[in-house]
Amino acid sequence: MSSIYLLLQRVHKNVHVLPMKLNYSEPKIYTGGVDISLWSKLSVKEKKASLEKPWYVYFSFRNSKTNKLERQPNIKAGANKLKTKGERYAFLRTMQQALLELLEYGFNPYQDNSSLEEAMFSSDNLNNSNKKSTKSQHLAIEKTTLEIIKKEPIVIKVEQIHRTISEAFEFTLDLKVNMMNKNSFVQYKSRIGLFEKWLKEKEYYKNTIDFITKKIVIEYLNEVLKRTSARNRNNSRTDIASMFQLLEDNEIIKDNFVKKIAVLKSVPKRNKTYTPKQEKEIYKYLEEVDPHLLLFVKFISYSILRPIEICRLRVGDVDVKDKKLYLKEKNKPVKIKIIPEILLESLPDLSKGDSNALLFGRYEIGELWDADEVNRRNDFSKRFKKIKDHFKLGVEYGMYSFKHTFITKLYKSFRETMSQHEAKSKIMP
Repeated sequence: MSSIYLLLQRVHKNVHVLPMKLNYSEPKIYTGGVDISLWSKLSVKEKKASLEKPWYVYFSFRNSKTNKLERQPNIKAGANKLKTKGERYAFLRTMQQALLELLEYGFNPYQDNSSLEEAMFSSDNLNNSNKKSTKSQHLAIEKTTLEIIKKEPIVIKVEQIHRTISEAFEFTLDLKVNMMNKNSFVQYKSRIGLFEKWLKEKEYYKNTIDFITKKIVIEYLNEVLKRTSARNRNNSRTDIASMFQLLEDNEIIKDNFVKKIAVLKSVPKRNKTYTPKQEKEIYKYLEEVDPHLLLFVKFISYSILRPIEICRLRVGDVDVKDKKLYLKEKNKPVKIKIIPEILLESLPDLSKGDSNALLFGRYEIGELWDADEVNRRNDFSKRFKKIKDHFKLGVEYGMYSFKHTFITKLYKSFRETMSQHEAKSKIMP
C-alpha cells in the first residue's frame, strides 16, 4: 500500500490555510477510457468494457531537479474491487479531493514528509477526530493507518497504454459519437477517416499511436493543402487535434502536439450578390421549371436564413396567425423571426398539414422526407446547380448569395432615411 494513499485517509479540512506555490497538476480520474458524464448513453457492452479496465487517480508533480512536471504513480487504492460505476467513481472522487488537499498542504513525493505526517497525525488531532466519530470500525481504521504510515512505501509502476493506431482511432470515434451532434460527427469522422486512409497508404498504420509525430501530421496537412485549400487544411488540423486531445486526456499519449501546429491564413470564399437583372431572370425561370425551389430561395431571400436552417423547419414551426417563425439553431435555443408578408402570400394553407412534417419536403410543402438535414440541403443545392448552369454562373454564386443580395438591398433601403449606424443597428435583429 502506498504511503500517499494512507495519508489521503486523514487529510484535515483546514488544509487551505497554508498557501503553496503550485508545483503539481490537478489530480484527475481515469475511468476506463470513457467520458463518465455520458455513462447513461453508453451501451451495456461499453460500460462492461470500461469497468473491466483499471480506474485510478493520477497527477503530476514538479521535479525540483528538472523543473518539469512528471507523472506520478497511479493511485488505485482498491477502487477496482468495487464492481459498479457509482461505487467506484464515488470512491475515486473522494481520493481525488483528498489528494488535492494533501498537495495543497505541502505533500511532496520527492521529499521526506515526516513533518507533514507529524502535523497531521499528532495525538491532539487524532483525539479530536475520534471524539467526533462514534463508529468503532472507523476508529480501528485510523489506528491501523497510524501503524502502517511509517512503513516504507510500495513503489507502483505507472501503467503504459500502448494502443495501435487502429485501436486509438476506434477509441476516439466511439467517444466522439456521444460528444458531438450528428452533423458535426459526420464531418469529423470523414476528416479522421481521410487521415486514417493516408496513414495506411504510407504504411504507418500497423504501428502504435505514439509512432505518429508532429512531422508526420504536418506532412499529411501539407498534402491536404496542395489537394484542396488552406481552409480545409485548417479544418483537418482542428479535428486531428481534437482526436489527440482525447487521447491525451485518457492517458493514451503523453502530449497533444497537434495543437501546436500553426493555423494557416485562409481567404474565405465570397458569395457574390446578384444584380437586379439576374435576380429577376432567375426568379422567372424558377417559376417555370421548379416552383418549389423558388419558394425555398424566397425563404433565403426574405427571411435571411441559411439553407440548412430552412431544412430544419417543420410545419409546426410556422405561426401564420402571429406571423412568426420558430427557428431551431444548432446548439442554441429556439429563435423567433418575423415572417415577411411577401412570404405569407407565397405559402399554401398549412392549417390542415401535419405539424411534424417538414415545411420543405423534397417536392412539396408539408411533406415527410426520410433524410437528414445535410442531405436535404445538398439535394436543394444540386437542384439549384442546374439553374446556375442554365445561366452560366460561376462558383462564386449560389443559393447563399440570395441572403447577401437581400441584406444589401435592405441595408440600402434603410440608408435612404437613416445614418450608417442606425441602419446597421436596425438590420442586425
